[in-house]
Amino acid sequence: MTDLSLEYIVREPLTNTEKAPLILLIHGYGSNMDDLFSFANELPKQALIVSVQAPTALPFGGYAWYSITFDADENKFSDPDEGKESVQKLNIFIDEVIKKYNVDTSKVFMTGFSQGAILSYAFSFTFPEKVQYVVALSGYFNHDFLLEKAQINKVDYFISHGTADQVIPLDWAKKAPELLNSLGVKYTYKEYPVGHGIHPTNFYDFKNWITEKL
Repeated sequence: MTDLSLEYIVREPLTNTEKAPLILLIHGYGSNMDDLFSFANELPKQALIVSVQAPTALPFGGYAWYSITFDADENKFSDPDEGKESVQKLNIFIDEVIKKYNVDTSKVFMTGFSQGAILSYAFSFTFPEKVQYVVALSGYFNHDFLLEKAQINKVDYFISHGTADQVIPLDWAKKAPELLNSLGVKYTYKEYPVGHGIHPTNFYDFKNWITEKL
């Protein structure tokens, strides 16, 4: 759909409810809004499911939230300005979704994979009053995407990572729970025997985590 500031697809609540929890799905680099939306029908029926598409088109039908470049030694670098800009775009988009749909603003879940997870971390520390729950799949915490130093928030995090991830090293992922622990922020952390992807057990674990919070 193109009636809001970013393209998206939606599954409206399958049960009658005055206000619906919002589960926002945020895809990774080179993917699109259809990717995580494949989970939609398996997620809680009372929730509004919105899968949003990144603004920057890549070749072969993919999209990106921010640029990734490589130096001569093949070290990866993320563009912090584009990352911060995407956080702001997500902020505008969520406001638009809340205005269009009957959202329970006390139950907003951001579920992101890879770049989507990285942005979910950044969003939750930039706008902690707008999100209560974050599911960070195969991502890491990037301090460069914050407008100011990370401080304690009341967000609850589900963090997961593959032990064989060759795209984002497991060591990078582990820094997020270390940070959250130092701030006294609630989180659940799990690892799965998979590469840069979502293990079936991982899906059921975060689905159950979301269900418990509803």
